[in-house]
Amino acid sequence: MRDRDVRRPIWIGHVALETDRLEESARFMDMIGMRAVHKGSEVAIFELRGGTHLILIAKREIVPGDAPFDLMVEDLHATHRRFTSLGLAPSPIEAVSSIDHEIFRVREPAGHLITFYSNHSLGTSV
Repeated sequence: MRDRDVRRPIWIGHVALETDRLEESARFMDMIGMRAVHKGSEVAIFELRGGTHLILIAKREIVPGDAPFDLMVEDLHATHRRFTSLGLAPSPIEAVSSIDHEIFRVREPAGHLITFYSNHSLGTSV
């Protein structure tokens, strides 16, 4: 078996996002395709592909800005169409030729801007 065919021994475990609108942010994450693992009054946890968990942390006040992470999807154009049909108002798709990706951005309910990237995985186990 070649090394590139072996599942990688390390991955991102958790990423976090603070929100002053926990219920709305949790519904948003459900809507875009994350799997709810836990929903409490102070924390909500969602599972992404590969087992990474997004932890939404309730805060009284936050400073919205760029999310401290980005997301990658299998079909960027189909995702953009789906998000548009859901009323999420994604930005236009842009080419980022220096890294061989296309991107768009969506603002989640607490005001954070999440960037979505086109997929460029090697097609091997990750």
